[in-house]
This record gives sequence, C-alpha cells and structure tokens, in this order.
Amino acid sequence: MSAINYPPEEIYKTPKFQKKNFEHIILWMLYNNEECEWSYFTQEPLKFSTSTLSKYFSILTTDGYVEKVSRGHYKITSEGKKQFNELSTAKEKTRKINYPPEAITRRRNYDHWILWMTYNNNFCVWSDFLEEDSPARINQSSLSKNMNLLISKDFIEKEEKKYRITPSGKLEYSRMLKFYDLDRQSILDEESKRIEEITNKTIVFFKNYDIKDENIQFRFLNNVLKLDYSRVESMLTDEDDFDKILLFLSINHPDQFPDYKQIEEFSEQYEIKKSKLEYYIDEIIENNIYPIKFFKINVSSDEHYYFQENETLEIMLRAITEDHITKFTYLNKLFTRSLNVRSILNDILEKIMHMLFNEELRESLRKFLPEYIKYLAYKIEAKVEFKETLDKLEGIIWREMADIFQKRSSEEIEEKYEEEIDKINNKIKSKPGDLDLYNSKIRTMIYYGQFDDALELLEEMLKLFPENEKDIKMKKASVLRRIHQVEDGLKIINDLIVNYPDDYDLVNYKAYWLQYLNNKEEALKVIQDLVKKIPENGLYRDTYGEILMYFEEYKRALTEFLKTVEIAEDEWYINQTYIKLGICYKELKEYDLALENLQKGKDLTNESDSDPEIKQKWLTIAELFITEIGQIE
Repeated sequence: MSAINYPPEEIYKTPKFQKKNFEHIILWMLYNNEECEWSYFTQEPLKFSTSTLSKYFSILTTDGYVEKVSRGHYKITSEGKKQFNELSTAKEKTRKINYPPEAITRRRNYDHWILWMTYNNNFCVWSDFLEEDSPARINQSSLSKNMNLLISKDFIEKEEKKYRITPSGKLEYSRMLKFYDLDRQSILDEESKRIEEITNKTIVFFKNYDIKDENIQFRFLNNVLKLDYSRVESMLTDEDDFDKILLFLSINHPDQFPDYKQIEEFSEQYEIKKSKLEYYIDEIIENNIYPIKFFKINVSSDEHYYFQENETLEIMLRAITEDHITKFTYLNKLFTRSLNVRSILNDILEKIMHMLFNEELRESLRKFLPEYIKYLAYKIEAKVEFKETLDKLEGIIWREMADIFQKRSSEEIEEKYEEEIDKINNKIKSKPGDLDLYNSKIRTMIYYGQFDDALELLEEMLKLFPENEKDIKMKKASVLRRIHQVEDGLKIINDLIVNYPDDYDLVNYKAYWLQYLNNKEEALKVIQDLVKKIPENGLYRDTYGEILMYFEEYKRALTEFLKTVEIAEDEWYINQTYIKLGICYKELKEYDLALENLQKGKDLTNESDSDPEIKQKWLTIAELFITEIGQIE
C-alpha cells in the first residue's frame, strides 16, 4: 500500500481560541490521496472521534463534495476540489480566481463572463470583475447592469457581498456554452460537473427513501436533470417535496403497469400533502410549467401513467406512429381511398401492444392516440420550412391527419358549443336590443375558446350599442390578452383613457396591462399616481400591492395590502387581499402572521358568493401556502 499523505500540523492541530476546521482537514486528505479509508482519520495523527467523522462525512457527501467508493472508502469530487481550494486560499488570505477562456472573453457578452466566473469559482466578489490585469475585466456600469439582470432572473444570488451561481444559473450556464467554439470535451466536462452535483444529491434522496428499483432511479434522474427546482421554489420551498413529486411521476410510468401508486397512498408513505402533490402534478402535466412535454395515459379517474417526450418509450411510439400514418396516407392516396381512422388506430395499437405497452392498456391507449397523433401533426408542421418534395409531402400528410383527428375528437365539444350559441341566438331574435344576451354570448365564446368569433361579435356590438363603448372595448382588450396580444389590448385602454379621462378604473386596468408586459417601472408609476390621486380607494391600493408582489417587492406590497384592509374591510375582493397579505408575510418569514391572514382569507372566500371557479382558485392558493408554512415550521 502506498504511503498516506497527512496534512501539516498547522492544518490539523486545533488553533488557539478557535475551532478545528474538520471540513478542511477531510478535504485535504481526499485531495492529496487518491482515496481514503475511514481508519486514516481515526488513527494518529488525526484521531477523529467516530461521531465527528460520521457527522462531517455526512455533511460533505450531502453537499456533493465527497463520494463513497465502497464500504469505508471515500474520494473527493470535482466540486469538493473547488471547495478545498477555496478553503485553502481563504486560510492563506489570498484567492486564486479561475477566469474564462479566450473563446468566451473575445465576445463582450458580460452576462456570460459573470456566469462563467461564478460557476467556476466557489464565489466571486465585486472586485474580482474589476481587476486591471484580469482577462475578464468589466467596467463598473456594465458590471452593475449585467449583475442586476442576472440576479433578477435568479441566475445569481448575493449574500454577504459574495456572488454565487444558483441552480437556475447552472442550467443557463450549460445552455450558454453552446454559443461558443469550445471543443466537445470541454462542453462535456462542464456538463458533467452539473450532472455530478445533481447525482450526488439524488443518491442521498434514494438512500433516505429506500428507492432501489433501477428503472425508477433512472427515470427519476432523467426528470430531475430536466426539471429545474428553482422554477417553483418561490411557492414550493422544500426541495425534498419537489423530488417527491418527480418520484411520483417516475413510479407511475407505463413500464410499471399494472403496479400503480395512488396519490393517497403515495402522500402517506412519503409524507407529502395530497393537495400539494395533486396541484404540482397538474401544473407539470396539464399547465406545462416546464418546456418538457409529459404525456398522460388515463386508465381510470384516479389512475394515470406518465411518460416524457423524447424518452425511449416516446421515441419508439413516435417512430411506429409516424410510419403507420405515412403508410396509410400513401396507399390511400395511391388508390384514391378515404382515410379510415379506426383502421389507423387498430394498426398502430397492434404494433405497440406487447412491444411497448401492457395488453391491458389497449383501450386506454385507443383514447390516448388521437391526441398524441394531433400533437405529432402540429410538431411536424412547425419543425421545418418545407423545402424538399418529401418534406412537403410529409407536411401535407400530417396536416390532413391533424384535421381528421381534430374533427373526430372535437365533434362533441363543437356540438355543445353550437347548441349553446343557437339557444342564445334564438333569444336574441326575440330580444334584439338585450345587451345582456350579447354579453352571455361573449362569455360562451370565451369559455369554448372561440376567441376570433368573440372579437367579431364585439365589433358588431360596438355598432349596436355605441353607448356601451367602454365596457365592450374593455372586453375586447381582455380577449386580446388571452391570445397574447397584450400590446394591442393596452392600445385600446390608452384610447379609452383619452375618451373617458374621469374614469380612473381604466387607469387601474392600464397598470395591470403594463404588468402583463413586464414593464415594472411604468406599471408602478401609473398605479402610484392613481393611489396618490385617490388614496381612499381600496381596490386601487390592492392593485398597487398586487403589482409590487408580482415583482417580488413583498415589504412594499405588505404596506399597501394593510392599507387596503383598513379602508375596504367589507369590499367583495377583501378575501383575496388577506390571502395576498399572507403570501407576503410568508415570503418575509413572518409565519404566524402569514397563517393568520391566509386562514382569514380562506374563511372569507368560503363565505363569499363569487364565481365557483374563481373561488376554488383562491382556496387552492391559500391552502398551498398554509401547507408550505406547515412544512417549514
């Protein structure tokens, strides 16, 4: 056995009036030996106690600085080497800074320089970016502008004058590398650092919750690498809960059928609130809060299986589906036959059953496939400009498929929509001057997503009811916002303000529309001016608080919500104000006050006669934050 390298006495001897730095000693040993055995630390000259050694190895392993090679054998990770260098240079009162390569510094993308510096150093201080002889020197104004931008995007965090990269920043750093002419190995090395950091945490998670099935482990790691926790961190403050949510998706995969873990069973076994689990599964699967697409196979009302776009199962399913769609279309065009949807589905099902899915999923897949085929059709149509003949043919085939399956799956909805509209049209014929009937027709169109029809009807209503111009145009602005034409909606509001200068509600709407456009400075100026002009209007103060809260200025938002409560205790919206108050207190870590206000808001919501959908929305928000606080405490 090769000789063991032990640190010099000044490192492992206890300094006078100071505590021994066990972390530095352990990392020194691992850095200066290929690997270390447990006994190296318990014998002379170190003589660590077993409890001390166990404690610090646990901390260092969890932080991703150390990994266990085998029983009683440990080695340092790349992150551990960085931490060791940081601790060593701190003791020497000097810091060695890693600077970006020329491939990055030759372009003046200062945000990229900052990301590189904070990723490749344990932390950076302001002066690190201003050194005269630094290859990555940034002038004060550019540094301030870019650093603030990165902090606002949650890529960088500042604590005690030290700047560190966040988990979101590490993802952005990985994406950033693709813009540069770096060799393949450099990019792989950089990405492997991020993967190593995540896998170290994942190993601890598997150990804590006894996850031994390798298929589940693999799917979980695939999920956790692609779904960034920081995107939900503001509401889901416990990262362990986030991992449990991803575990639920990983367990309930089609490959596991017929094994299924019900939500109630899972929430009890893994100690996560059922409402929280349901909410975030819905956000990930249905509301697409991540750019990664998930597919859901419904077996029953309370049994669903999930799989991810571009995983092996989906790639094989896509290949089989595309092949059969193309074959059917070619042959049918050749023999001038109409496409038979049932034949297409049966042919695909025969191919994918047994090969990809359990036979008992056949009927569930029969219902799933039409939506999946529509998804493929839209994806293929959007992916490329059709230049070659085969590309054009592929585009025609899939556009035809989308139309066929869209018609088939939406017939029932269309029939219901047309039935509702026909009823209203009959009423309008008998009462052509009834504005309420037209408003009911608009609500129906919006409910069924017929926004173009709604915009046409609103134009017609302007001619029929010119005296209601303001209300009709505001409805038009709202429809435009729904279809992401926010600037057009804002133009309507600005024109209305000119025509109705005494209507301050329009100014209130303008502040919201500026918020929708993420124009913080102008949104706050508009609402501030309105509140100064009419200080006793609770609704305007509530808007002011909500916009401040949207831009994460919780202390200032708190002040406005408290003023709202003082002057508008009996208003229809006060339940929402209390819930928003609770959220602000929670973000400011005043948990008792947060719970008090969230519960009051919840109680008032239960008592209110508001729209059931809006009511449920606010009850869900209140319950989620109450749950979060319970987890923290």
